[in-house]
Order: sequence, then structure tokens, then C-alpha cells
Amino acid sequence: MDQRTYWNGDAGKTWALEADGLERMLAPIGQAVLTALNVQPMERVLDVGCGAGATSRALAERGARVTGVDISAPLLAIANDRAGGPTYLEADAGAQALPGPFDVLFSRFGVMFFEDPPAAFANLRAAMAPDGRLGFSCWRSMLENDWAREPLAAALPHLAAPPPPTDPHAPGPFAFADPARTQAILSMAGWTDVAATPLDIPYRIGNDVAAALALTLKIGPLGRLLREQPQAIPPVSEALGRLLKSHETPQGVFFTACIWLVTAKA
Repeated sequence: MDQRTYWNGDAGKTWALEADGLERMLAPIGQAVLTALNVQPMERVLDVGCGAGATSRALAERGARVTGVDISAPLLAIANDRAGGPTYLEADAGAQALPGPFDVLFSRFGVMFFEDPPAAFANLRAAMAPDGRLGFSCWRSMLENDWAREPLAAALPHLAAPPPPTDPHAPGPFAFADPARTQAILSMAGWTDVAATPLDIPYRIGNDVAAALALTLKIGPLGRLLREQPQAIPPVSEALGRLLKSHETPQGVFFTACIWLVTAKA
């Protein structure tokens, strides 16, 4: 399934329904990218994979002139409804002409889904002003990310079929897990001063086990599998509930988000 179909189908609709909970979960990661970029008032910012617009609104609150771009109509409908200053564009940022020039390219997990990453980052660089700068977050490997690895391991005994082997470089959450590959892609596309910094960030899945369970059944690698095998949801829910209980604290259910913070210059 191509990315536009995926993010305008059940996956995009699910993310739209869960937008507020997902934003609470992802906000600290977006904040790490914002801090690294140090966006200034009146800078022109492109938010790639803006989704429901929370990061675009956060950028606008800093006084930036923000264009949020995404391929998901369900998520952009929320972004437009909540307004807050940014302009939103339904487009493939990796393949379509963009209304630059931009001083800053920001993305919180929006760039790992490009079908052709070298071409996509070349297209993005063409939309940048001289001395423009880039900052994005992407996941490190699944082995490092317990929020993805542990629920999947708990679910596997209850699935009719295990997930098929996948190309580690295919579009998806872990496409840029290898920092050397990411740096090579960006350099090939004309970006300079490329750096990838590892960050470990507390990752609250929900305020309690019930909230965390509802979200985990719908998103991430496990959520995608369960959309294809809905008959497995009852036994998986029981196993997953036990796992989430082991991660519960008085402040909520926590895992660890292990990310790369990637920066570069145009």
C-alpha cells in the first residue's frame, strides 16, 4: 500500500480520532526538535508531516510564518479546523513543488515515510533559502524502542501469522534507524553539516493502563498488524494489559522513546 493511500485510509482516520492523546505522547519529542532549531520570529518554517497541526501551531506561537504539509486529509482537516496561524498544504513534500523559500525545515517523525528519500530531501532542499537549516526526529531501531518491541512480543503468540520480514529501509517508522544511512542520504541530496544525536526521552503512552491499552492496540507496528488480524484483539488485549501494568507509575504508563535528532544546513 502506498503512503498516500495508507494515511488517507484506516491509519489516517485512526490517528485523527486519537490526535489529542497522540499529541500528549509526542509533544516532548517535538519540543526537543524545536529547542535544537531555535526558531525565531518571522522565520519561514516548513513543517513536514504536520499531521493535525500541533507542531505547526507551536512554531507559530514563536512568531514564525509556518506552512504545514501532509498527505493525510483526515489529519489536515483537524489542523485547518484548529487554525492557530499556520497555512496548511495537502501535498507530498518529497515529490511536489513547495512554496518556498523557507528558512527552517522542521519535522517530528514526518520524513521516514518517503518512497525515495534522496529525491525527497533534494526536493526539500530546493525549497530552502540560502543558509536554511533542517531539524527532524526519527526513531532509532525497534530493538532500542521498548514501546514498539515489547507490545509486539507480547502479541506474537496470539497472532494467526507473524508479521512477514520487512525491508529495514522501506518507508515506515524505523526507515532512518541507521544514522550513517541517514547522513549519506542527506549529503547526497545536497545538505551539509549533517549530524545525528541520540536522545532518550520518557514516553508516556497513557495516564493509566486502560488509556495506554486503547492507544497501543491502534497505533505503531502492533496497531497495523491488528487492523489486518482483528480476531486477535481480545487475547492480545489481555497479554498487553499485563505488560502495560508493569510499566505503570503514579504519573502514567511510561516507556522510553529512543530517537535520533538530525540536523543539517541547506
